[in-house]
Amino acid sequence: MLRILFLCHGNICRSPMAEFVMKKLVADAGLEDVQVESAALHTDEIGNDIHRGTRAKLTEMGIPFSRRAAWLLTADKAREYDLLVGCDAYNKADLLRLVFPEDRRKVHLLLEFAGKSRDIADPWYTGNFDATYDDVLEGCTALLSAIRRGEVG
Repeated sequence: MLRILFLCHGNICRSPMAEFVMKKLVADAGLEDVQVESAALHTDEIGNDIHRGTRAKLTEMGIPFSRRAAWLLTADKAREYDLLVGCDAYNKADLLRLVFPEDRRKVHLLLEFAGKSRDIADPWYTGNFDATYDDVLEGCTALLSAIRRGEVG
């Protein structure tokens, strides 16, 4: 079983978008041994559901999702995952500070899988859920390809 955790600042915009996009890609690919979740790196939105902009974009794109509550990652909980995937450089820095040293090898940025070094912009600030979705889809599609090639996990 490959366990992937997507992370962003508050776990209401980018990381749940990545979670549900990846779940659909994994299901469409028929991969039953991949588990996908998302979490927050800060407490701002703990307990809150997905942002309305993320819900609207997922609905528009036909990506199924469910109600959920943002939750905060801990170092102990991070141990349960094989990949810890942040959306921007701040997320990656937060993760590297948070996790135990032996878990740092699990930390990645989502667009790294697509061969890019840039961040996924936070639509909480930009208001541009279309651009965020495009980046999330590109990163998740590349991550799925890496999984199929046996390069991660």
